[in-house]
Amino acid sequence: MTGNGVDNMFDLTGKTALVTGSTQGIGYAVASCLAERGAAVFVHGSKSMEKCEKAAAGIPGSRPVTADLSESGSCSELYRKTGDVDILVLNASVQIRKPWNQITPEEFHLQVHVNLLSTLELMQLYGPYMAKKGWGRIVAVGSVQQYKPHPEMGIYAATKDAQYNLVRNVAKQMAPFGVTVNNMSPGVIATPRNEAALSDPEYSKKVMDGIPCGYAGRACDCSGGVLLLCSEEGRYITGTDLVIDGGMHL
Repeated sequence: MTGNGVDNMFDLTGKTALVTGSTQGIGYAVASCLAERGAAVFVHGSKSMEKCEKAAAGIPGSRPVTADLSESGSCSELYRKTGDVDILVLNASVQIRKPWNQITPEEFHLQVHVNLLSTLELMQLYGPYMAKKGWGRIVAVGSVQQYKPHPEMGIYAATKDAQYNLVRNVAKQMAPFGVTVNNMSPGVIATPRNEAALSDPEYSKKVMDGIPCGYAGRACDCSGGVLLLCSEEGRYITGTDLVIDGGMHL
């Protein structure tokens, strides 16, 4: 435990964190939460520094950084900009909604590159410092689609399933060095990405009927779970998938 009482729990003072894809939605909520607990956070966006700076302005003590993870060499570019960190949250992803038999090779490779290859490359870049230091936290953001793949998001779901397999593999190898590696899988969360789809009453009702809790989650519903996995209180949790989906995967 980090302190002598509840008030000292989840204290990240002195830690540095990078949250990819954190200009909005779940990533922004996670970055805000880590910063509130004392971490110095890098807010990451893909291309627009203006958008990234605007997001960082709402998170005290954070710093904006950009890198387009769909491009070759972007992970190394991001690492050069941030330097080593104690906490790495891999939230950035690309989701293309299309029937499986209409996905083009370009759309396939884009999703695999951002959702899976960048996860591996960023782990390779940031992991060694954590292992050398004897303390580190890596959290990959997965999806409920690992359990219930959407028929029009077959490649996205496949990349998230593969990502969790990678998490389990790396977790076992990094555990002896004091580094935990976990997955957090959100369900239907009311974020800008899902806004258009959920605005259709008929489609929204169908989706909500499939969620035992009966409603969509909020981005902040995910941040507490990530905070646990990133804290000293979560030191004995590794290789797991924390599903935050209102029971949708059941």
